[in-house]
Amino acid sequence: MGKITGFLEFQREDRDYEPVAERVKHWREFVLPLPEDEARKQAARCMDCGVPYCHGTSVITGAPTGCPVNNQIPDWNDLVYRNRWEEAARNLHSTNNFPEVTGRICPAPCEASCTLNIDENPVTIKTIECAIADRAIAQGLKPEKPTRKTGKKVAIVGSGPAGLACAQQLARAGHDVHVYERWAKAGGLMRYGIPDFKMEKIHVDRRVEQMEAEGVNFHYGVNVGVNLPVEQIVKDHDAVALTGGAEKPRDLPIPGRELNGIHFAMDFLPQQNRRVSNEPPLGNVEPILATGKRVVVIGGGDTGSDCIGTSIRQGAVSVTNFEIMAQPPEHENKALTWPLWPLKLRTSSSHEEGAERDFAVLTQKFSGENGAVKKLHCVRVDDKFKPVAGTEFEIEADLVLLAMGFVHPVHEGMIKSLGLALDPRGNVQANTFAYQTSMTKVFAAGDMRRGQSLVVWAIREGRQCAHAIDKFLMGTTTLPR
Repeated sequence: MGKITGFLEFQREDRDYEPVAERVKHWREFVLPLPEDEARKQAARCMDCGVPYCHGTSVITGAPTGCPVNNQIPDWNDLVYRNRWEEAARNLHSTNNFPEVTGRICPAPCEASCTLNIDENPVTIKTIECAIADRAIAQGLKPEKPTRKTGKKVAIVGSGPAGLACAQQLARAGHDVHVYERWAKAGGLMRYGIPDFKMEKIHVDRRVEQMEAEGVNFHYGVNVGVNLPVEQIVKDHDAVALTGGAEKPRDLPIPGRELNGIHFAMDFLPQQNRRVSNEPPLGNVEPILATGKRVVVIGGGDTGSDCIGTSIRQGAVSVTNFEIMAQPPEHENKALTWPLWPLKLRTSSSHEEGAERDFAVLTQKFSGENGAVKKLHCVRVDDKFKPVAGTEFEIEADLVLLAMGFVHPVHEGMIKSLGLALDPRGNVQANTFAYQTSMTKVFAAGDMRRGQSLVVWAIREGRQCAHAIDKFLMGTTTLPR
């Protein structure tokens, strides 16, 4: 905890943003860090709440409440309050490989579970986490090299947060770790899906440099199951971890879907990230740009929000966001939801930049001219998603971005080649203890195993998968779960 009476003495203060008019002119991060003195005051608000739900485990389900990686939040809040930043950084890194990432893009379930959130006044946990990580990185990221080598060789297929966390843990345990990534750089969705205005890619680059110094070998442009047989990977390594994403997008198969100008979000977002990073486009793919267009984004989650902010910065004439769910309440009923993640209206920084939002909307068909989309034909739906007669309406659009989530990993390629068992949702089947697939030496973690989820869950599963692989190879392990 922080100061015993801190939560009574200090009001919650969080990071601010650059004004909208300024931040939409560039692709840089626009969150303004708290001054050090203010960060310490905010850490002082962490109270002696007895049961810290911010990083606890449900006695009923066994699942985490609050932070999925089990960050020891009261401990490092106390250390920050006492100005012991270096010790706070050691504590934070003991549970989270990439706190500078989660401190930027995690939705902070820890704050929802904070005892002070009972009256809408939680500790600014995410902000303090980011401050600890950034301060430690500014002082220099030091590689943590293993003290011994095991002689075991492990392949990690996919370099998103699950793959990177798994690779770093296994390298520190002394294994010969090889990461296979189909794109030109590491990071997965952290690099190609999350816009730079939310997280600049220097944060990924620094961690990759640290991991290379720790002995991790990165192989880029290698699409396992396509230009490198997965059977060869399995043969050449003592263990294999599949940590790719749930990349099969949810489609909208309605009349007019074939019209030009209708794209999946993950065809749109990576293009802009490559432009910002001065990375060449992939092949002869036609650029998808919102410049001068009326944009409709279908899907109200984080991916939809990223499409909105990107479209606005590209110079869209207008941006409208549709969601099929009814508009949630502005405030949850704490007695029913706390300390669990509540369903309530969330307005992202991208929404604040000028998007029109509409809820309980179903798009029934697209229509266009000369093969290009020009209009969406919509209807409002009830709480069972059934169309409500007489509520039909139309909206004009030149660009439609489908951001309705992802259903499961792509099965074609390595999953089908290995004949791996799938769960009922189409994800690779593996439990959260052994992380083993139906093939003994092949493991799965992150979105590949659990389906579309948060970066913080991917980090958790990558770390736990590393624990399981080390135990599988060595018979015992000192890696944390």
